[in-house]
This record gives sequence, structure tokens and C-alpha cells, in this order.
Amino acid sequence: MMTEEKSLNFIEEIIEADLKAGKHKTIATRFPPEPNGYLHIGHAKSICLNFGLAQKYGGKTNLRFDDTNPVTEETEYVENIKADVKWLGFEWAEELYASDYFPQLYAFAVKLINKGFAYVDDSTSEEMAKQKGAPTVPGTNSKYRSRSIEENLKLFTEMKEGKHPDGSKVLRAKIDMGHVNMLMRDPVIYRVKHAHHHRTGDTWCVYPMYDFAHGQSDAIEQITHSVCTLEFVPHRELYDWFIEKLEIYPSKQYEFARLNMTYTMMSKRKLMQLVNENLVSGWDDPRMPTLSGARRRGYTPEAFREFCEKIGVAKRDNLIDLSLLEFCVREHLNKIAYRRMVVFDPLKVVITNYEEGKLEMMPSENNTEAAENAGVREMPFSRELFIEKDDFMEVPPKKYFRLSPGGMVRLKSGFIIKCGEVIKDANGNVTELRCTYISESRSGHDTSGVQVKGVIHWVSAAHAVPVEVRQYEKLFVTEDMNAIEDDFKNHLNPHSLHVLPKVYAEPALLNAKVGEHFQFLRMGYFCLDPDSTREKLVFNRTVTLRDSK
Repeated sequence: MMTEEKSLNFIEEIIEADLKAGKHKTIATRFPPEPNGYLHIGHAKSICLNFGLAQKYGGKTNLRFDDTNPVTEETEYVENIKADVKWLGFEWAEELYASDYFPQLYAFAVKLINKGFAYVDDSTSEEMAKQKGAPTVPGTNSKYRSRSIEENLKLFTEMKEGKHPDGSKVLRAKIDMGHVNMLMRDPVIYRVKHAHHHRTGDTWCVYPMYDFAHGQSDAIEQITHSVCTLEFVPHRELYDWFIEKLEIYPSKQYEFARLNMTYTMMSKRKLMQLVNENLVSGWDDPRMPTLSGARRRGYTPEAFREFCEKIGVAKRDNLIDLSLLEFCVREHLNKIAYRRMVVFDPLKVVITNYEEGKLEMMPSENNTEAAENAGVREMPFSRELFIEKDDFMEVPPKKYFRLSPGGMVRLKSGFIIKCGEVIKDANGNVTELRCTYISESRSGHDTSGVQVKGVIHWVSAAHAVPVEVRQYEKLFVTEDMNAIEDDFKNHLNPHSLHVLPKVYAEPALLNAKVGEHFQFLRMGYFCLDPDSTREKLVFNRTVTLRDSK
């Protein structure tokens, strides 16, 4: 049977045309995060694209930290970014830093000055903003634009030597103050900043601007296809201008649609605000759209890669439904997660005809969906059990197949039981059910001939392990967080976390490991949280069993 060949995305088409034309022998891409925060879900798309292209075409991908702003960057962010990329399943060819290139970038700036393409400007930021004009109004030249090459070299050297305070001088590219592209109106390429850098310490007090460092770093590394998101389309002209004037390796920039997702905010600045104002527990709070938060919640790298494959690579921004990512998570967890029985809202069941003190071990399959045999575990069965309160109804409607007075139900991997007496407290609340079991109805060895339609989960009361369960909902209540005009914090979901401090789990969960995935039968997918101790196990709900829609 012939399989349908997958169509190429537009970047793959470009690459294949370049390779066919002999423009490149092989390709080189890069993932260039700024280490000023934790990576979010949107970065997963860029990571999968850049590394995936290199893998497909036998090239390489560098991990380069664009660390040109010493005020906002920290080693903590560097280490977490590296962990996220590895978690997604990728290995970089080289670990590089824009700060590695500070001497070369400085030399590039000097070259621009010598060629008459850059000048030192003493204007204030307010004055430069006025000089820029408006999209329909040409800008005006700075009075410092006519400085001589010799004066510019002297002043730029003084800036490097720390002789001028922050904000007093900048180096600007000399392009065209009447250019239709506002970014081409003599952009700032270096500024004075007396700040300690996380890698270079106090060696430098002038730092390149992103637009200057980015393209030149690509050229230094001989990146063939510099892939970035659509907001950088206006920057491409400046990217090319620097490369042309410096006469360096002609890296090329290509733009694709960033990942915008419903009920999600993907701004590192705003996410940092949530962390700093203690509106979440940290960057790895399972409600956060960070990769570390998703990992802690129980999302898998396989699900992320499948999600990125499904959404594809587009030329226009669109809004992806969060439910698609959740679907990919469910699909993968269904294959790998161990099944366990956990009772969230317990109702006691006493099996009156089961011998007191008797204990039987009930084999139960770990995962019937697993590609390989996941084996079985033994569940203790005794006279007293816990079931979910929702699995009993005193006055059931038609076609109700769970437990009711006089009704029968099968206990998963156990016996068929029949509800006899219903015990209530003084307020009329049901507190206990007294049932009988059919001894010949044991799962896998049923000779009773009794047929029941309902199957419910349970745990032995004497062996139940109390655990804490954290149920997460969307962090924001507004579908399109990019469209809001007020404070984004007004859209936070006040019910995004619901903690169940004492639910009852089967004892096999005592052996759970942090990050291990489980399906709590009929309740959802969960994983063990790092907050757990031997005395107190904490489980995060990764995703519900099915889409709530």
C-alpha cells in the first residue's frame, strides 16, 4: 500500500532549493534564546523547528545565548534553558554565547565607523525618539551625524574605556533618516552600560544592541538559515544591511508564525511579573506556560514534538486551541501511563459476608494500551473498602449502572458486590454502605454467571495511602490573551488550582518516582510532584481523561 508523502513547509522548500542549487553543502541553524527568563511553550515550536530542520537535512544546530543585556540575564536561566532543550529530546552541536563575540562585535562596530557607516551620538533618548519621525513622516538627522571618523573612533574608544556614564552616548548606524522602514533610521547599535555581566564580569561597559549582535553572530557561526518569528520581518532589512556593509558571511533570515495559543500568555516579561508578585509559586508552577511548568505538570516531550508537528509552520499568525496540545498529551500518556486506583471523595463500603481479617491480592494490569507488556501489580482486597461517593446513588435514574440500594456493580479487578443497607448520619448524609459480594465472581475467574454493566474503582480502607492531589485549570479565563487591552492580571483564573488534601490511593503508588506518569482510573492523568516526601505524596493532575468540551 502506498503511503501519502508529507508535503514540505515553506522553509523546507527554501532549504531544498538552496541545496539543489549548490548554495550550501549542508545547513546550519541555531536556537538563540536570551537568558532573561524561562522558556515557554512558544519556544518549543522554535526548538523543534530549528533542530528538526538540521536533523532532516543532515546539518547542525547551535544553542546560542544572546546575552547582550547584562542587567536582565542570569546563569540560572542559562542552565534551565539547556535542561529544557535536552528534555525536548535535542542535542546542540555547539553551546555558544553572543558574549563570546564581544571583541569581534566591537571590531565590527569600529569597521563601520571607519567606513563612514556609524557615528557616536550624544542625544538623549527623548531627542532621538523625536528625530525618528513617524511612519508617514521622515526623520531628521542628528546634529552629531556629521562627526568625523576620527572623532567617532576616539569617542567610541572612550565609551569602551568607561569614560562616559550610562545614557550619555550611543553608537548609531548611519543609514537613512527618511527610510520607509523606521528600524533603518539610524538605529542604535551600542550603548554604555556599567553593569556586571553573568559571563564577562566587568570587562565591558559597552554592549551591542540585539539587532547588531544577532545577525553578526549568525554570520560568525555561518548559519545558513536564520529562522525567527514574524515580528522580526521589519528587522530583516537591517540584518542584511549590516552583513552587506561588514562584508561578512551572508546568513539569511526567514520568518514563520509564532505560536499563539488560547488561554495562554507567552510574554517572558509578564510571566516574570507573575513570579515576582507571587501570583504563582515560581517559573515551574504547573499552571505556567513554561516548559519547566509543563514538565512538572506531567506533559511529555513526545507530546510537545507531536503537537509542533501537527500545527506545522505557517507564514501568518493564528490562534491554536489549547485543547490540541492537551489531545497530544492524552494520546501519549494513554500509551505510557501506569493505571492506578485512587478514590478522591471516599464512601466506606463494608462487605458483610467477607471474612474479617481476610486479605486477598488482586492482580490488576498496569496498562492495557502499552505497546509492550506493562505487567500487573497486586492490589490488596479486604472487608472494608473506599469507593467514590459519586458511584452511589440512593434514588438512581434509569440506565444508572453504578451502585444503588439493591443494585450490583463490579469492583475493577475484584468481585461483584450488591448494596444492602445504607447507613446515614444524623443529618441524613450517607456515611457507609453495607454490601455483600459474590465469591465466585472474582475477575479473571468468574464462574458466577451474574452479569452487571457497571464497573467502579476502589481501594482497601486498611491499606489506602493518603495523598494530596492538585487539580489545575487554565491560568487565564480569556481565550485570546493577545487581544486584551487592560492589565493582563485582570484575566487570571481565581480557580486555576484546587487542592484535595486527603484522597486515598492504592499502596502501589508508594513506589512512585517524581515525574512518573499515571492514569488514575476514571479520574485523569497525574504525575508525582517534587514537593512529595515519603510521608506526604503530592500528585499533579496533568490533564483530564477527555476534553471537557
